[in-house]
Amino acid sequence: MSTGTGTGRDTGVEGTTDRDAPHSTPRPPSRFDPLAALRDEDADRTDWDVYLTGTVFLDIVFTGLDSAPVRGTESWARGMGSSPGGVANMATALSRLGLRTSLAAAFGDDMYGDYCREALEHGEGIDLALSHTVPGWHSPVTVSMAYEGERTMVSHGHEAPPKDAATAYDPQAPECPPPARACVTSLVPGGSQEWIATAARRGSRIFADVGWDDTGRWDLAALPDLAHCEAFLPNAAEAMRYTRTDCPRAAARALSEHVPLAVVTLGPEGACAVDGRTGESADVPAIAVEALDTTGAGDVFVAGFVMGSLAEWPLADRLAFAGLTAALSVQEFGGSLSAPGWAEIAAWWQHTRRYADQDAAALRRYAFLDALLMGCGRQWPLRRAVPTIGFRRGPAAGSGKQG
Repeated sequence: MSTGTGTGRDTGVEGTTDRDAPHSTPRPPSRFDPLAALRDEDADRTDWDVYLTGTVFLDIVFTGLDSAPVRGTESWARGMGSSPGGVANMATALSRLGLRTSLAAAFGDDMYGDYCREALEHGEGIDLALSHTVPGWHSPVTVSMAYEGERTMVSHGHEAPPKDAATAYDPQAPECPPPARACVTSLVPGGSQEWIATAARRGSRIFADVGWDDTGRWDLAALPDLAHCEAFLPNAAEAMRYTRTDCPRAAARALSEHVPLAVVTLGPEGACAVDGRTGESADVPAIAVEALDTTGAGDVFVAGFVMGSLAEWPLADRLAFAGLTAALSVQEFGGSLSAPGWAEIAAWWQHTRRYADQDAAALRRYAFLDALLMGCGRQWPLRRAVPTIGFRRGPAAGSGKQG
């Protein structure tokens, strides 16, 4: 299932293609490497910065609704976008930030599956060598309706058939998970994913969030994989329930006794974090924006935090950067294709500096971007969500704007 903060459009979306080849697949964004200064090609044998696995959905998002749909009536949305969703949200956000990303997922052999695979592998530069296509299995679909700053989702799908041994989903297989600087996962209450322990033993840093506990137990002991995590990133409601506290910041402190780094997201209020190893804490407010679609913003936040962590930034800078990427993401349709790249980050920072007198606090908080963005060259335009899965090749195939 899909899972975000900007000014938005509510009348159509822009499709981005390579202007020099209007009928070809949009090229992946050119890669700015935020970890370049830390890489030692002679000593670093890690092919991937981040590995993750999960379910890819096709997301269809309706925006510009004045209210929730009412039974027995027909509602018209003023905007619509389609894009890969589910674990694709996180994978795309990581890749657009310049991290070498490996994704293991099942794809249906229907048109939705072909579209999602094409968009991720060729459009975003995500490695799918550990992914596979399942004959006769249709792709899971989520329809999301955004209104009044919230969203309602309806999903349909069936669990992918299990693969046999020595495959991407067998945690004992020598190539899975692959050596990676970090792995990102979502913890499952009452369950354990053996590959997480395998990755941790190999030296990968594990970053995890968690879904809603439908059992109502909210017991940290029911999250055995938490023991393998470097960072745990629940939202405020989840964190307070797990810690039996009534304050997100108190919840972060309590969680830091169970995991080295506890990060609690506070929605429009920002995020707070406590490093249980050093005692350091940080509390960073969110960037005030008008959201078009919050789908995937939580995933984008985690991706930004992972990138800052791998780059060894100070804790407060990691929180600020993660909040910025989430804020930029909700100004676009969809989950995965709403994720910002370095061009959007640079444009936001240039605008903020130009109007520094209007937002002096942001100028101080994000001053660390100055040195970082000096190495960010020209970036190709990012692919954005469009209403249709694809157009037939022909004279109009490369036209940009879709209603």
